[in-house]
Amino acid sequence: MDEVKQIVADIRKGNIRPIYFLFGEEPYYIDKISQYIEKNVLTEDERGFNQMVLYGKEASIDDIVANAKRYPMMAERQVVIVKEAQELSRTIEQLVDYAENPQTTTVLVICYKYKKLDKRKKLYKSIQKHGVLFESKKLYENQVSDWLRKVLQGKGYSISHKAAILLVENLGTDLSRISKEMDKLTYILPKESQITPEHIEEHIGISKDYNNFELKKAIGERDVLKASKIIKYFAQNPKDNPFVLTITLLHSFFSQLLQYHGLNDHSPKSVASALRINPYFVGEYQVAAKNYPMKKVSMIISNLREMDLKGKGVGANATPQSDLLKELLVKIF
Repeated sequence: MDEVKQIVADIRKGNIRPIYFLFGEEPYYIDKISQYIEKNVLTEDERGFNQMVLYGKEASIDDIVANAKRYPMMAERQVVIVKEAQELSRTIEQLVDYAENPQTTTVLVICYKYKKLDKRKKLYKSIQKHGVLFESKKLYENQVSDWLRKVLQGKGYSISHKAAILLVENLGTDLSRISKEMDKLTYILPKESQITPEHIEEHIGISKDYNNFELKKAIGERDVLKASKIIKYFAQNPKDNPFVLTITLLHSFFSQLLQYHGLNDHSPKSVASALRINPYFVGEYQVAAKNYPMKKVSMIISNLREMDLKGKGVGANATPQSDLLKELLVKIF
């Protein structure tokens, strides 16, 4: 995030580089930087003749270079943005000749999502010398809550700890998806509001009481009654609570619990670091470890894999989700 701020700050100061190669597993910041360049490097009048968007599925490296070598019309520079550039992964190294001697009046932006650029090859070194290389790394689940707080703080909002966890547990680590849901809330709520689980339930549709976060907690505590109520709610609202997501989250939970059993140091700091979880959750793993010994955890992981196959129709003859959820609880408890 600091690197993104620095890139934006340099552009604002007029320190604009001829090449921006944006790559990595997390598309959120790739989109943010390219959108900022698209909207701010040229004036509205200049964009008509001097800004072009190409797509990796349709353009070749020769097309990109030809457009990048054009001279701007009645402007200091032109902007060429290549979206979906990962489609050119087999030929991307052919860009090296241009990268070694880029057009100084062109700002070439390459959006190379979900891929990495080989640091050992010439293209990487050439762009490093003449332009900007930015790798957008995927955040771990335990990092997303902090990211969310910082983003909201920058917009004049705060979020309760439980609300942040509720979002991450249900939306995963997809920053673009989380950001879109946050945009809804910041549009509705007045500045300086604290976002709560109630706001999330009302405006996003994630139940504060019946969700995978609460199910995982109930199972860890062996609270059969609460877990059964949540499962019943899931069965009645299958579209909002897909079986595959529940299985995936529980598989992740019990896999981490198995790892917890194998740790020599069970101090909260050590556990949070080893399992890559928010320290807030360490207590849940401590409770769950008492309720589920290592042998039982291994058996549950095996059962979850079996249930995952059934959920995909393998050997289950399209069993209803409600029945699969009930069977899942029986196997765990």
